[in-house]
Amino acid sequence: MGKNIAQRIISEHLVSGEMIPGQEIAIRIDQTLTQDATGTMAYLQFEALEIPQVKTQLSVSYVDHNTLQSGFENADDHLFLQSVAAKHGIYFSRPGNGICHQVHLERFGMPGCTLLGSDSHTPTNGGIGMLAIGAGGLDVAVAMGGGPFYLNMPKVVNVKLSGQLQPWVSAKDIILEVLRIMSVKGGVGKIIEYSGEGVQTLSVPERATITNMGAELGATTSIFPSDEITHRFLAAQNREQDWCELKADEGATYDEIIEIDLNTLEPMVAQPHSPDHVAKVKEVGKIKVDQVAIGSCTNASYTDLMRVAGILKGKTVHPQTSVVLSPGSKQVLEMLSRNGALADIVSAGVRVLEATCGPCIGMGQSPCSNAVSVRTFNRNFEGRSGTKSAGVYLASPEVAAAAALTGALTDPRELGDYIEVEMPEQFIIDDSMIVSPSKEPETLEVRRGPNIKPLPLRQSLPEALNGDALLVVEDNITTDHIMPAGAKILPLRSNIPAISEHVFSGVDAEFSKRAKERNGGFIIGGHNYGQGSSREHAALAPMYLGVKAILAKSFARIHRANLINFGILPLTFVNEGDYAAIDRDDVLEISNVVNRIKNDEKVIVKNTTKGTEFEMYHGLSSRQIEIVLAGGLLNYTKNNNV
Repeated sequence: MGKNIAQRIISEHLVSGEMIPGQEIAIRIDQTLTQDATGTMAYLQFEALEIPQVKTQLSVSYVDHNTLQSGFENADDHLFLQSVAAKHGIYFSRPGNGICHQVHLERFGMPGCTLLGSDSHTPTNGGIGMLAIGAGGLDVAVAMGGGPFYLNMPKVVNVKLSGQLQPWVSAKDIILEVLRIMSVKGGVGKIIEYSGEGVQTLSVPERATITNMGAELGATTSIFPSDEITHRFLAAQNREQDWCELKADEGATYDEIIEIDLNTLEPMVAQPHSPDHVAKVKEVGKIKVDQVAIGSCTNASYTDLMRVAGILKGKTVHPQTSVVLSPGSKQVLEMLSRNGALADIVSAGVRVLEATCGPCIGMGQSPCSNAVSVRTFNRNFEGRSGTKSAGVYLASPEVAAAAALTGALTDPRELGDYIEVEMPEQFIIDDSMIVSPSKEPETLEVRRGPNIKPLPLRQSLPEALNGDALLVVEDNITTDHIMPAGAKILPLRSNIPAISEHVFSGVDAEFSKRAKERNGGFIIGGHNYGQGSSREHAALAPMYLGVKAILAKSFARIHRANLINFGILPLTFVNEGDYAAIDRDDVLEISNVVNRIKNDEKVIVKNTTKGTEFEMYHGLSSRQIEIVLAGGLLNYTKNNNV
């Protein structure tokens, strides 16, 4: 039986396990990437492994999240990241060089290879045929040390694209349609593989937009074939030697098939506060727009921003609408500067930001109170923009530019003739902002600012877990809810005692205080607990506060793995009705927990406040059981010399 693309890459990198959906496998990792919001902790963890040099084919450390320097913390951490990269064999992309996913696509990504990144949007590089997976920083640290990456073998969903996008309809509308069909949890445990005649009509940047937002499906990753279009893109980046053809075998089978006719798609938006709350622009209507933000790792390619420049040329943005733009990379910004497109953007009244993530993670440009903000980003969770009362609409660059001009949500088809943008035959190549690792690493000292605190570790799992139900939350709680981002909190990422003060701060301002006063306890969650970002601080900071287990209806993949990595037991309800019977402050008790999970038995939870008990699944593999018993992956790795 022929293999699909995902199965081909997995089989070529398989270290252990069988490729049966749901069973645990381990794969060899060729490349890793980190960014500065997750990288400081990942490199502290790598140092703790006491491995002198990374063992991957390529590892890159990017600075693209925390570039606002309102205090010493970010600047200090950038020096730490640069020095640790130089010492341990890691390439360093300096602040200003661009967003990790865009730069990696331009300069490093290779079809057929595996990429593990400490950012949930790492699947962006599936746009050139990589098996690119987001994970917690500790998983990335272990991969840099030569260890395999463990995951449950995903099912593979084939999205067959037919036809061709009509004028003013974009790749963003394709992934919004997939989100409308599948929902934010419909991709959990799955890889999304694209095929069909419609694929041949999509450029690499368009494909990358689609694979980038595949993260919002909860999918393990998304992937496109590597074909002549991929070849031309890599050749234009002077990387023709990195290309190889990659396609599904004849007779390849899939676990599910979704068919989308590109001819029928229309401009769409994801309405507040979820990426799957999708509707056609014309159906939402001409609501007043207070802010437009264009860019991010989803839609800040050369072709995206050239089309925006073409729409804005000779015009002025609406006087009641604030408009900002953040290019995806230095390469994109320089090309716009040299061909005059940047002048058209600036002349129109757009504020140009750094080539960083910026507003997407609440790092500046928070909208006004009760604002409507149209953004070309990938997430619109409540409060993620930095303004809890704002409503964020996710849209294509075309829709965003139309809103910028009219001051209202507008179908871009009303703008007139479509603006064609050709892919360049040759991109500007300048890698001077990428610093190679030192050839004399033994002579280097790693620089550590005062904000970097020792890495907290958990002790081995005790025989019994006791504590209060510290918080009860609903479905689709995101890692932004658990561990908020933004300009005030992200600079504390290497200081776990300080950042732990903000756990669940937007949900319950007293959570951190209550957890410390009660010596930890339990969190009760609904479905898809921990969706969104890969930030392991959403597990690490609760671990520091003494959270012993999460009792939920279901978990998002990356967050569940992060909980295990830090010794927090993730348990799912056998009977989901038991969720409703737990109130905050109920006292819970789990006895004989070590033997029960060792023997693969259901875990019994006693609610001593109500005098009831109920059953939970642990669903841990034998390896994950050993990790939890050891108190986390770092302890397990060091104890077993793996």
